[in-house]
Amino acid sequence: MAKKKQKDVIGNIRKKVSTFPTGPGLYFMKDVKDVVLYIGKAKNLRSRAASYFQPSADLFTSRGPKIVEMINKTVTVDYLETISEVDAILQEARLIKDIRPPYNTSLVDSKTFPYLEITTRDQFPGVYITRNPKNARSKLFGPFTSVSDLRAVLVLLQKIFKFRTCKLDIAQEDEKRRFFRPCILYSIKQCTAPCGARIERDEYRKVINDLIRFLQSKRSTVLRGLSKQMEEASTAMEYEKAAMFRNRVRLIERLDQRGSVEANVQPEVFAKDPSDALEKLRKIFKVEVPIRIIEGFDIAHISGEATVGSLVKFIDGRPFKSGYRRFKIKTVTGIDDYACMQEVITRRYKQANDGEELFPDLVLIDGGKGQLHAVEQAFERMDAPMPLLASIAKRQEEIFIRGREKSIKLPANNEARKLLQYIRDEAHRFAQHYHHILRKKKMLGEE
Repeated sequence: MAKKKQKDVIGNIRKKVSTFPTGPGLYFMKDVKDVVLYIGKAKNLRSRAASYFQPSADLFTSRGPKIVEMINKTVTVDYLETISEVDAILQEARLIKDIRPPYNTSLVDSKTFPYLEITTRDQFPGVYITRNPKNARSKLFGPFTSVSDLRAVLVLLQKIFKFRTCKLDIAQEDEKRRFFRPCILYSIKQCTAPCGARIERDEYRKVINDLIRFLQSKRSTVLRGLSKQMEEASTAMEYEKAAMFRNRVRLIERLDQRGSVEANVQPEVFAKDPSDALEKLRKIFKVEVPIRIIEGFDIAHISGEATVGSLVKFIDGRPFKSGYRRFKIKTVTGIDDYACMQEVITRRYKQANDGEELFPDLVLIDGGKGQLHAVEQAFERMDAPMPLLASIAKRQEEIFIRGREKSIKLPANNEARKLLQYIRDEAHRFAQHYHHILRKKKMLGEE
């Protein structure tokens, strides 16, 4: 009977997968409770998803026992189309980090995709490949999906634009630059050597501005020039030279294989050392013991539809992804952020109130005084121990603390404010990301 049921399930999945599009995207293996077991990316969604359920497929030999175990638990497969293979790669990484499906073993760590960083705030900006941009005011391109391609194209770009890639601290007013001997990159004409005063600041700025315009444009002029050189070399039967120009064209074209800083957020990249922030936070809340566990909440909806709540958990000032949760709102209809927040808080802390979990040290709400009062009422109705409660409003970045009449406004560079903003923004990102996916397809279940 069990075998017949499994055979029926597989038959239904095959029928469903046969309707999948043939373009790039993500596929989701889900169990009987609608929980995502596995997320995969595909160039061809229909072909890739179907490969798991072919009658002749020997999954044990080709993909291993864990995949066989997963397929035995799978009762349905869903998909999410993406605009390109690059978008599929970036979306897959983000969703795996956020949802943490049990059968995804890669991409769950803190490793991130690289950026091309131009330190435009420096007098003589440098150009670097980095997974951890140091300056929030740098110009970033990416994230890129292939660091090896990015390294290769950076060498090519340096030959064209002759920018610096060293980490020297170079200042226009430093008279000693005139006596500094540039490195070999100047000798082979891959750098203009601002370190040795071989170029003035304004002229070097033009180089950097040209590079930025090139990265933001379609790069047609450079590509046409390289293509012409390739054809000329080929006509002259200089095939090795032609192949070199062909490879350069391909590298330049691969600059488009990237996401955007805004659309493909990697919050792990921009996290700072939280030690000072946590100490300042303890003093702001006037408590003797350290504030170690902080949970942040947000609500997302459009016109009252597909309303979801998000919970992000930070331990010692850093994201704890295993503690992230999503809540599809069940008891509230229409737009009522206060009631939605109360539902989420009640569902989240029911087990803690029953003694099965610990309460956090601080609960942080995205919003103002109204949202804070709503959360306070939720704890009172549960007759639950009251942790530290605070909210942070986006417009003025005011911080409201339970029990205090007046809000707090901290300087923009205050570490405690930055940490609270990071937690608030991460809760917002997590809610919005899940919310947009729910609106595209109701596929990820709920917590």
